[in-house]
Amino acid sequence: MSQLSTRTGIATVSALTALGALASLGTATAAAPTLNGEWAPFTRCPVDAPAMLAADGFDRTPQCVVSTSASGSIKLGKTTVTTGRTNLQLGVVQNADGTSTVVAPPSGALVADSATVPGGLLGLMCPSNIPVITSICGTLENSSLNKITATMESVGAPYAFDQTAGVLTDMPIVALPVRVHLENPLLGSKCYIGTAANPILLRPENRNYPEFGMSFFQGDGTVDESGEMSRINLTGATQNDSTFAVPAATGCGLNVGLINAAVNAKSGLPSAAGNNSLTLNDTQTHLTGLNAPGTVAPDAGKVLAENWHSAVG
Repeated sequence: MSQLSTRTGIATVSALTALGALASLGTATAAAPTLNGEWAPFTRCPVDAPAMLAADGFDRTPQCVVSTSASGSIKLGKTTVTTGRTNLQLGVVQNADGTSTVVAPPSGALVADSATVPGGLLGLMCPSNIPVITSICGTLENSSLNKITATMESVGAPYAFDQTAGVLTDMPIVALPVRVHLENPLLGSKCYIGTAANPILLRPENRNYPEFGMSFFQGDGTVDESGEMSRINLTGATQNDSTFAVPAATGCGLNVGLINAAVNAKSGLPSAAGNNSLTLNDTQTHLTGLNAPGTVAPDAGKVLAENWHSAVG
């Protein structure tokens, strides 16, 4: 591997490790394509985004990142939700000055199984001393209207990457502004915890060192020790953040905002920093890029995109 490739790979390890902690839940997206061989995990890499295509391979090096976790949990105030499988995919452009530019797929970076809020509406807002809420609570027991699902959504670009923190433990790796969408027929379609103007700001940290591995392959994904592509694999890390504050819920109720007070009172929102927590178990993170991007400058981004498309099954 060239010196340039080695430097670039090491520089991105922080982003790799951090990305496993960027989401506990995510937004739905259209079916992704199937990719061959070593490209298989990178189904949503935004290789055709202008910033990726413009990466020249010298001052700007393009790469694809995917990070998954099979399970985890998030505690917001008094409510803890167990999460299912999560998947985060991004394009990353490594800049010569050591900074990184993150590029999200058109459909959004986060995709995950829906999570069910324990106790549903009964657990989230009942009992209540608000008359209209008391009336609703009386109709919810054993009702299909009780179920609530929660989806975490990015509401701003990640920032404050710390490359050193990515390979260490107990140091903030990245800042990620998010909100949580609560969905239930009685909550309406605009019930959120956090907003773009006042988000939940996650700063994940490694709690243990990930295991490091590497593979090499041809542009179409075929494993080949002398291939033009490489893939970094970081596995087995548990990631956590217990420093973030959580704002109050807004927009909850068919008459938007009607149920805000009940949800916030029962859930303990807003919740100050130190009372909340995000944990992701057994994160599996992969990064791929050209071994020697400088040798195809100024077309590294275009070559990466061509290789990705050649691997689509």
